[in-house]
Amino acid sequence: MEALNSIVGAINGVVWGPVMLVLILGVGFFLQVGLKFMPILRIGTGFSLLFKGREGQGEGQISPFNALMTSLSATIGTGNIAGVATAVFLGGPGALFWMWMTALVGMATKYAEAVCAVKYREKDELGNYVGGPMYYIKNGLGANWAWLGVAFALFGAIAAFGIGNGVQANGVAQVLEANFGVNTSVTGVVLMVLTAAVILGGITRIGAVAGKLVPAMAIAYIVAGLLVLLINIGEIGNALSLVFTYAFTPSAAEGGFAGAAVWAAIRFGVARGVFSNEAGLGSAPIAHAAAETKGPVNQGLIAMLGTFIDTIIVCSITGLAIISTGAWTSGESGAALTSLAFATSLPGGGHLIAIALSIFAFTTILGWSFYGEKCVEFLLGVKSLMPYRVLWIIAIYFGATADLGFIWLLADTLNAMMAIPNLIALALLSPVVFKLTKEFFASGGDSEEPGGMPAE
Repeated sequence: MEALNSIVGAINGVVWGPVMLVLILGVGFFLQVGLKFMPILRIGTGFSLLFKGREGQGEGQISPFNALMTSLSATIGTGNIAGVATAVFLGGPGALFWMWMTALVGMATKYAEAVCAVKYREKDELGNYVGGPMYYIKNGLGANWAWLGVAFALFGAIAAFGIGNGVQANGVAQVLEANFGVNTSVTGVVLMVLTAAVILGGITRIGAVAGKLVPAMAIAYIVAGLLVLLINIGEIGNALSLVFTYAFTPSAAEGGFAGAAVWAAIRFGVARGVFSNEAGLGSAPIAHAAAETKGPVNQGLIAMLGTFIDTIIVCSITGLAIISTGAWTSGESGAALTSLAFATSLPGGGHLIAIALSIFAFTTILGWSFYGEKCVEFLLGVKSLMPYRVLWIIAIYFGATADLGFIWLLADTLNAMMAIPNLIALALLSPVVFKLTKEFFASGGDSEEPGGMPAE
């Protein structure tokens, strides 16, 4: 196990090195500039379309609203609670600033992903809409780039077991054992049963569950977080000062915090930001491709809200709670650090975090099961769907009882492996995204043609 840890650690150091950070931020910034900062300027339009999109308005399987909720079910998870805390623990308060920067450019990335997903989606043998990076590479870039789509699908199918299964199940098991004394094996079995009840029904059932559970849990967590910030309102100014100061200067050692260089703030801020909002990974467009939408740009405007809600709202509340309460200097890390921050301000705050993390992680397991199975379907066809779902359910137990450190490391590494082919494709398809966007707004938003390729 030690040798495996070393190997994965070495790969992680390469794939999350300077080149990857430049690629993620660079492609996002390039798209944001090419779109003339439309994703930031049109946030209001996105929310308006989201409200109207509670009912489907075109071809697809699930409503635009449920497509976003499925996407958010996969992004609002342990990354928002444990991931933010880990970033602050390893990179200092400045890491939160770089999470914000990742989100602002990531809104353009997520927009472009969804536009391409709907534009180049297909119908499979079962009559279901399928899409995502592997399909927009295949249908948008042509035969010479086919290998890139296969690479994404392969990385995605494997990565799903890390970021979407193992990490989430492990996070639930550990936090329930620490707070309520629940045996990890019991948690594993319960999660298996609950997951099976949902994912065996496919995207329609996943979308329906996500459409109800995600808004409720997100609002509850945001309200609790705002209460913590209200109680510590006198420290908010100082907390923000630390965020901006340590984003560009080394963090000094303080209390149980060992100190961190600026590079650590950037590296962990970007890595955990991407882990949380998944902008650039290519996972979310797999859900958006199934939306009953008027066209690519409509869904893109809704999709970009996922990054805004996940990072600018939810992650910011977690990060500022950790910093304003002073918990960041305690020496704690991960979910335990977030629990400490909430517990110091709210009675039962630690238990609240335990429950929130459990629900967040469960919905992430649901969302990522769909992402993983679509990658496998691309590689092996529809006959692979049911075996994959069964394997997914079984893997939950092993994730719940495994070593957290290695699972985090593996998930972090596989994230980067997924991002590389997706970001290359987005850069090459950017002229299509810019053209569709320009036409959409030039016509007042009424000229969209439904996306989708003919069934093969």
